[in-house]
Amino acid sequence: MYQEYWQLDCKPFEPTGDARFLFPSPGHQSALHKLRYAIESRRPAALLAGAAGVGKSLLWQTLVGQLGNSVGRCAQLLFPLMSPREMLAYLAEHLGAAVPSDNRSVDGCLRGLQEVLTETQQRGELSIIIVNEAHLLEDAGLLEPLRLLMNLRGGDQPLFTLLLVGQVSALSMMQRCNYLDERLELQVLLKPFTGEETAGYIEHRLVAAGATRPLFTPQALEMAHQLTGGIPRRINRLCDLALLVGFAGKESCIDAPQLRAVNGELITLSAAA
Repeated sequence: MYQEYWQLDCKPFEPTGDARFLFPSPGHQSALHKLRYAIESRRPAALLAGAAGVGKSLLWQTLVGQLGNSVGRCAQLLFPLMSPREMLAYLAEHLGAAVPSDNRSVDGCLRGLQEVLTETQQRGELSIIIVNEAHLLEDAGLLEPLRLLMNLRGGDQPLFTLLLVGQVSALSMMQRCNYLDERLELQVLLKPFTGEETAGYIEHRLVAAGATRPLFTPQALEMAHQLTGGIPRRINRLCDLALLVGFAGKESCIDAPQLRAVNGELITLSAAA
């Protein structure tokens, strides 16, 4: 709607898995390198934790994209509120295990997973199981089934890397469940952006969307951090609406008072919802 006015190729603050929009902050880059090392080294499990909206999904999507053809099998469990039997059937289906749809017993699913993951390992390819919203696993009773699933091995190596992705409470959950915590080779906490990183993030997204000049004043960039706490999802929502309001008002750029006014509209809408 506003792209042509601001001379952009696309909307810069949309939720997307496009790696062009991943801002290479030190914290995000460090997390990316650590998780990539864990997977390429065939570690049994790793945990990526962070507040809601901090950028965990984009990070693991970028990670899988970077690994490219080295990944032979990848399953994403996006809704972990299911029974252990349903989880095994879901993973068997999405990892390509040869399990008849009318006979998905626990034993049958495990045999199918063992076979397909072993074949993938023998080809020298990686297998990844990504569990999103991992902080819900304890309530769903899936922590112990996942630990048992990690007993699938090919020789002296695990057949897959389990990547748990969840909110900060997942860290304390792992401490309570030491039978799984001891399997975690790596725990990464993704933190909100600093003020400097928030400004860099906004400018990075704008350039990735085709901007050829600054659209937010330096004062607006500082204000964006104050208003959002450096949480990317909040930054996206605020800046997207600011560009829309700026377009409607035929502004040449977004300044701090305009950004504060836009934030006031978001707060009003949230309170009314």
